[in-house]
Amino acid sequence: MPNTVEASTDSTGIPEIIVVDDVSKRFVVRKDNSLKERLVTFGRGRQHREDFWALRNVSATIKAGSTIGLIGHNGSGKSTLLKVIGGILEPTTGVVSHRGRIAALLELGAGFHPDLTGRENVFLNASILGLSRKETEERFDEIVAFSGIADFIDTQVKFYSSGMYVRLAFAVAVHTDPDILLVDEILAVGDEAFQRKCLDKIRSFQEQGRTILLVTHSLSQVTELCDWVILLDKGNVIFEGDPNQAVSLLRENLEERRLAEGGGQDAIMGRGRITAARVHRAGGDAHDPVAPGDDLVVELDVEHFDGLDDWMAAVQIDTPNGQAVYGTTTKRLGIHLKRLKEPRTIRFTIKDARFGSGKYFVNVSLMDEAGRHIHDLPQVASFDVPYYPYAVGAMHAEPVADDLGEVALSGEKLA
Repeated sequence: MPNTVEASTDSTGIPEIIVVDDVSKRFVVRKDNSLKERLVTFGRGRQHREDFWALRNVSATIKAGSTIGLIGHNGSGKSTLLKVIGGILEPTTGVVSHRGRIAALLELGAGFHPDLTGRENVFLNASILGLSRKETEERFDEIVAFSGIADFIDTQVKFYSSGMYVRLAFAVAVHTDPDILLVDEILAVGDEAFQRKCLDKIRSFQEQGRTILLVTHSLSQVTELCDWVILLDKGNVIFEGDPNQAVSLLRENLEERRLAEGGGQDAIMGRGRITAARVHRAGGDAHDPVAPGDDLVVELDVEHFDGLDDWMAAVQIDTPNGQAVYGTTTKRLGIHLKRLKEPRTIRFTIKDARFGSGKYFVNVSLMDEAGRHIHDLPQVASFDVPYYPYAVGAMHAEPVADDLGEVALSGEKLA
């Protein structure tokens, strides 16, 4: 279990609520999977076991009131780190220290007994999270109301859907007044309305100064909610810092992995690549801001070593948090491109572009006719749109507002 310690402070005066000190976690992977294989290899176990290090020498200091994102590809160690912080797993080496009450949503239905009803599991789960029976009774109605499954609260949870599991588990966790909330991909389950309710609750926790650790594959959630991000790869911390930088590095990492693992696809489609890409306003250069109404020009240089007959080029424009705001392809535009082999340039001109204020990132892709990606350059270029004081968002439009006066209950305007 993590040690509970008094918080220390730094020059900012903000206390350290979680300290991860040189933590590693090892799992033993058996190679003899069947009972027969284990009997045959009995006494020679070391030859048929392999050490897998899910975490290697991870250190981190988390300040009270911060929202931290743990991101990385599948198997990078982020969920293991969250479980070590939550005391679910014991580290092989190193120490985790924290102060305050932790509420953990690490696995679907964790802490629930399938043969007990929802009501019984509320009391069971709340006691695991540190509430007394009296405290749970006082908050029971709020928990059930938040979960939205009052009609099924006296049904055994083994008959619950995955969404109902999550609703009840999240409702219990957030009503235990945790100092630290650990969330692992739990927001990916449930309908959109409940996901919005969960996000609203997390924002309320942020306003109250509680500490949140979030594991998610939704990179837009990371940039929207997190103050700080820890990027993991093969159990190692490879970046700590600004969420937008972390997301950009992860996308580059994922693209490198995709290319490295795509040998079969590459053999079918040959070896093509985008060698460079540029973005600028028509008549300007890459350093000029792109004002609403300008024509935006995106160019990509492509080549294919073996020759490709049926192919297309694509461009997508994203906000800094990865939200796509515009995208098109040569196929959508009805352009049939000639055989690709020698280096050539494809130019997209987006007429009368009207993006809202801020920075935008350009992604370009080389694809075959079926839409399979041969090569991508994510966030290869960017452009800025000047500040516009009257509105925010990804679309530029001039707003006008009129005060129509008071309105009676009947809907008629009063004189």
